Amino acid sequence: MTGQRRTRLERVRAAAGIASLALQQIEDDLSADDVDQEELAAILRELIEDTDPPGGFLAALAQLLTTAARRAEQIEPDRDGDASCPLHEAAALITDNAGLRVLWAARGLHPQGESA
Repeated sequence: MTGQRRTRLERVRAAAGIASLALQQIEDDLSADDVDQEELAAILRELIEDTDPPGGFLAALAQLLTTAARRAEQIEPDRDGDASCPLHEAAALITDNAGLRVLWAARGLHPQGESA
């Protein structure tokens, strides 16, 4: 069983490393001198509106935290919510606050579908 846990943890570390590299690439692209407001808005929209995964990157991150919260509900001592509640709250903050604010920023830079 220890070997399975180590293998799972190694897979998580590798996937988190890949995600970190992908985010670094996006950050590098955002830092480019030739990014204008329309392109910046489009990049921001990709983080929240992309269809693969549905809902974009932020929604996928919120879903990951929700999955962790559901598992914590099953295994946390005393089932008191000490682990699961903060995870559910973090997922909600990403979806409700971060996602909405990124959308507002994108609209502020370039109102999609509206005449400029």
